[in-house]
Amino acid sequence: MRKVLTGILFIILVLSLTACGTKDGNKSGSGEGTDNKLVVGASNIPHAEILEKVKPLLKEKGFDLKIVTFQDYVLPNKALESKELDANYFQHIPYLESQIADNGYKFTNAGGIHIEPIGVYSKKYKTLEELPKGAKILISNSVADHGRVLAMLEAKGLIKLKKGVDKTKAEVKDIVDNPKDLQLDANYEASLLPKLYQSNEGDAVLINSNYALDAGLNPFEDSVAIEDSESPYVNIIAVRDGDENKDSIKALIEILHSKEIQDFILQEWGGSVVPVK
Repeated sequence: MRKVLTGILFIILVLSLTACGTKDGNKSGSGEGTDNKLVVGASNIPHAEILEKVKPLLKEKGFDLKIVTFQDYVLPNKALESKELDANYFQHIPYLESQIADNGYKFTNAGGIHIEPIGVYSKKYKTLEELPKGAKILISNSVADHGRVLAMLEAKGLIKLKKGVDKTKAEVKDIVDNPKDLQLDANYEASLLPKLYQSNEGDAVLINSNYALDAGLNPFEDSVAIEDSESPYVNIIAVRDGDENKDSIKALIEILHSKEIQDFILQEWGGSVVPVK
């Protein structure tokens, strides 16, 4: 009888410990506590579509990928910090750095994946040269994108920036020469810019390629000018500090850098999304 009671108590103890472990593993809402689950937040296009292609390849390595899509640039980092996500894939390095500085996030760049050239779109003009004096240019209200926009406009010969300024951090006040007296209006969410373009707002609109693609635009065919492919604004996989060493994250980066995925990116978006290693 004592042996039977001991056995029953042992079973109860095991079940209790298992239940506790399950509760803790699910508490974060992410893959924490489950070695084979990976939850990644991403913008719809191209990030989530790329991850869908990655999913079966990651499964072969023993990891189940869950993709959570976002429509803005703020929530994916909040979700990563709160451990609802194991990683996110939507932002470039300057934006990550600005978010860390502003919010104190303890995040790490686990690897660069691709570049999405930013483009200038206009319903009224076919070239940058046609832009009239005082043209209104609509840009994102994301400060992290301002340096990128200004550097592009300078590269296209429309403005000149103060000598020696860090172009990834440049601001409108750093413009020292503006021959066309362009009026930069930075009061819009990045996700709304395609709608403003379609509504013929402003004289030109600068749109990030992920939002352009999401709106059915082809950055190379529909823009009047596009950023050079040598842009430093590489889109990355961001994780919490230390998680870059997890097997699941290493496997994700390895697959994203594989020839199969890089070929898919080039073929799917015809050069408007450019893979990197």
